[in-house]
Amino acid sequence: MTTRRATDNSKALDAFMTTKLQIDAMLERLTALSSEHFETHPDEINWGDVGTLNHYASLLRQITDSAFMEGEHAA
Repeated sequence: MTTRRATDNSKALDAFMTTKLQIDAMLERLTALSSEHFETHPDEINWGDVGTLNHYASLLRQITDSAFMEGEHAA
């Protein structure tokens, strides 16, 4: 039988929670920006706006693929 020592992971937990709060804040800001159509007026959208939004989507897809083990991260 192996005896485990109790480990103090409070520093890791603090760092985890700090990063989680940072992610939550970024998601909140992105949600607000999306609600405002990414600061574009629907009548003034051009292909540059489409490219910018596709770039944002690509970056977010990298994150979601990694988090959910999808895309290139799928088993």
